[in-house]
Amino acid sequence: MLASYLSEFTYLEEVWFVVTPHNPLKDTAILIDDGARLEMVKIAVEAYDRLLVSDVEFNMPRPSYTVNTLKELSGNYPDVNFTLIIGADNWAVFDRWKNADEIINNYKILIYPRPGVEIVIPDLYRKTVQAVDAPLIEVSSTFIRKSISEGKNIQAFLPVKVYEFIKENQLYLLSDSSES
Repeated sequence: MLASYLSEFTYLEEVWFVVTPHNPLKDTAILIDDGARLEMVKIAVEAYDRLLVSDVEFNMPRPSYTVNTLKELSGNYPDVNFTLIIGADNWAVFDRWKNADEIINNYKILIYPRPGVEIVIPDLYRKTVQAVDAPLIEVSSTFIRKSISEGKNIQAFLPVKVYEFIKENQLYLLSDSSES
């Protein structure tokens, strides 16, 4: 929903979903197969011309850092001006990201509000960083995964084909190792 909103109501012509095989902030042992995650994103956006999927990080060193991904994308698509979209929760700790200044100096950043998180943008960054006035969507991927693992029917929260893919492939079900 958010990606569609941003592609329709902001300066963005397209929104690219970059599927990451290894987020440095997550334990890879609890992630489902990279290919399955990529396929779910492809299925989710197949009906939207302005929403695209990238597997650029699949061929990059791991863990994946946003600064390296942005450089790789910019090198591969020199005619595209990339903008990073992050949540207010990530913006609050952005100064701890790898080469945060390099990202701010070379790319625009759109910050999506999160309930209970204040967005503070220093004057120095106001030309390239801005908060988005977008509808708040309070359904998280954590909520989705947890609900599925508990056997809840959350079909209304996902595109139909993605929900079917999850069910067919028995993804996010609790196992003896408590993976989710």
